[in-house]
Amino acid sequence: MEKTLKKLTLFLLSCVIFIFPFFFLPITQEFFLTSKLYLLIFVSLFLVLISTIKFAFTKKITWQKGLFDNLLVLFLLALAISIVLSSPNKIQAILNPNFGFLTFFSLTILYFYLSRNSFDFYQVSSFSALFLSLLTVIFFFQPLKNINLSPSLQFLKNPHFTPIGNQLDLVIFLGFFLIYGLTRIITNKGWITVDNKKNPWSSAFLYLWLFVVLTGFLINLYSLLKPVSATTNQPQSIFTTLAPFRLCWYAAVEVLKNPLTAIFGVGIDNFSSIFTRVKDIAYNQSPLWQIFSFNFSRSAILHLLTETGILGFVAFTLLFISIVKKLISTNSNNSQLVLPTSVAYLFICLLIFPPSLITWFLLFGVLAELSRKDLVNHLTTKEINLTEMLPFYIVTIIFSLIFIGGGSYLLGRAYASEVYFKTALDGIVKNDAKQAYENMRNAIILNPYIERYRINFSQLNLILANNIAQKAGKPQEKDQKPYELTEQDKQNISQAIQAAISEAKAAVSLNPQKALNWENLAEIYRNIINIASGADVWTISSYQRAIIADPQNPVYRLNLGGVYYSLGNYEEAAKIFEQAVILKPDWANAYYNLAWANFQKQKYQEAVSAMENVIRLLDPKKDKADYEKTQKELEEFKKKLPKEEKEATQEAVTQPRLTLPSPIPTGKPQIQLPKEASPETQNNP
Repeated sequence: MEKTLKKLTLFLLSCVIFIFPFFFLPITQEFFLTSKLYLLIFVSLFLVLISTIKFAFTKKITWQKGLFDNLLVLFLLALAISIVLSSPNKIQAILNPNFGFLTFFSLTILYFYLSRNSFDFYQVSSFSALFLSLLTVIFFFQPLKNINLSPSLQFLKNPHFTPIGNQLDLVIFLGFFLIYGLTRIITNKGWITVDNKKNPWSSAFLYLWLFVVLTGFLINLYSLLKPVSATTNQPQSIFTTLAPFRLCWYAAVEVLKNPLTAIFGVGIDNFSSIFTRVKDIAYNQSPLWQIFSFNFSRSAILHLLTETGILGFVAFTLLFISIVKKLISTNSNNSQLVLPTSVAYLFICLLIFPPSLITWFLLFGVLAELSRKDLVNHLTTKEINLTEMLPFYIVTIIFSLIFIGGGSYLLGRAYASEVYFKTALDGIVKNDAKQAYENMRNAIILNPYIERYRINFSQLNLILANNIAQKAGKPQEKDQKPYELTEQDKQNISQAIQAAISEAKAAVSLNPQKALNWENLAEIYRNIINIASGADVWTISSYQRAIIADPQNPVYRLNLGGVYYSLGNYEEAAKIFEQAVILKPDWANAYYNLAWANFQKQKYQEAVSAMENVIRLLDPKKDKADYEKTQKELEEFKKKLPKEEKEATQEAVTQPRLTLPSPIPTGKPQIQLPKEASPETQNNP
């Protein structure tokens, strides 16, 4: 029985290590990392189940103390404390694929099993690198370009498609094994030996394997660095979509200013809240300014310090020091080059790239390999026989089964909610309101703690209310008489609006530190200003909260100014538009709104000055329509000036689109919302 269970364990480990890098299921919204995370955790639970079965038959607990066991447990404990004390949304913090508790918990379990079995992590996962490299080469030539595929499989036509998740992860993964292969060549050592002698066939395969991996690596590196398109004339670099290192450093320093956050961090899955607080005006002048926030720091090390504080950083530092000590204590010879180069490479990746599930997977694999080699050389096995301790034996089995069963049930619900949410999004694409509504509702029932579920459901309810309201006044199909809303229609509109508000508030209550959640609530209120009493005040209040959370965001101020403008409060609108201009002085649309607000206030000189700035910032060729429009409006503004005022001319430079605040929609049924709909009243998710 023991031999059978051991073989099953080795088979399961081989399978998960091999398929993990390219495993995905297109049944969730993000189907690469999400699928990999749940694969890891369910396999980990199954491994624990195998151990439980083995324990039930043998009534013995066999334990080998690994090199990094205590430090990994300490690191997990630091993550757990950070979640409990600092994370606003604890469930999202647990489920985050790139830097969440489940990620490290499942990888730690995997580490324990890899390090206690005769299993070579490098050999098995190197075949994954070979497979991914071959896929990279194949998809680079777009073999499915002219084949009709279902909408859900259109991603297969992308020449840069990779099942690992994204190109940066693929470059990191292939780079790791590229260094590994080069090290094997330097040490002149193949994978397979016969009677302790090098097998020439294994060396030949190593060269072929290295060539394929190198080809895949270079193709992906090229695709990351090549120009985006002729329209932008900007190079596509891996750094263009990452948070600026400067602001990530500021975020880490900002955390240290408060004793609580210094020790425990801002909480896992909460980096975006600190990023918006340290973001400065200089960021608004960069090409990234329309990305309001980032969920991950530029550096995994800085991310670790920011979200888990000194406690998590120290735990990880102790782990890294232990790794270095182990490498130093190992005899320095050619046969030992693989592990040091692997550790150095991964540390560099953690230092300059954001946290990634793939990077953590490789790191824990290296830890397991180091610990396995140490256990082989210093085998110390402890065994506890519980034959005479029947109560403890039974309690241990029951506790283990409860852990496995309860964990599987809760994780099954979480994964099912992801599937429902993806089905709901498919319903929106197909314009199937019933499919979208029912599946999104089911997703929230199964897991009510995911903010993106709540935000999307709030917007869906608002769309449904708007669709019903828009039927009013339209001719009916048969007698062409204008349609009049029934009492049932009005009731449905009221219920949908209240549901939209309730879901938006639920997202805010899950994490009130995120500006995005407040912005969504403000947009919901803004869309019902004309039909719901008090919605104007609630809109303004929500935008103000969003601005507090993201004080350097010019877009939030432009939107808030737009609300004042639509309500006829041009004085306040002008003040807010001026703030938007200060935050981003090269934004033509901010000046355009300021110009019209001053014009409505009859401050014609200020209006002319602002409109001249609009013309200066527009490109007469790329923005021809806007350029001609603003010139005409400027002439109208100047007619209001005293004759002695001189006209000024400015040159043109850039290209945004000009829009004034949309007027408040009219003609919809009036509804009275309860006091609970106000932003001050918190919802419990």
